[in-house]
Amino acid sequence: MVSLIAKSACDGMLPVAHGGVTLSEVVPEAITSVAFLKNAETTGADWPAPNRWTGAAGRRAVSVGPGKVFVIGAAVDVQGAAITDQSDAWAMMALEGPGARDVLARLCPQDLRPGVFAVGHAAQTLIGHMTATLMRTEAERYEILVFRSMAHTAVHELSTAMAMVAARG
Repeated sequence: MVSLIAKSACDGMLPVAHGGVTLSEVVPEAITSVAFLKNAETTGADWPAPNRWTGAAGRRAVSVGPGKVFVIGAAVDVQGAAITDQSDAWAMMALEGPGARDVLARLCPQDLRPGVFAVGHAAQTLIGHMTATLMRTEAERYEILVFRSMAHTAVHELSTAMAMVAARG
């Protein structure tokens, strides 16, 4: 019988560092899509406002559209919502260091200035030509979700941009 080995989305590709910026893989316990049903009661939980995230690294809720969040961390069960396990569908990376914003500025149309995209903000945006969820988790740290099938491309695009920023400074 064949024995299969589970691998993370960025297995063997990360971490990568250029200059003072590091791109590393984040492997959460689970990624759960929570889509609130019509007239669902969402009070009592710390659900994020649009374009925001709440929680901490162990369990974070990220706004990914009207009435929909991703819970990153331990799996959840929410009454009045459609729940879907998305754990194997996404690649999650952290870009951090004193040039992280400059790296993203080469690939992302999002306004990343601290007064506009502060810690606690999230956006559905592009990284190069890929759809991505971008979260600012610390002053010089961003977490990025892309479709698992785009993990190799995302690592390539981000590491190329990292090298360009490092070469310029």
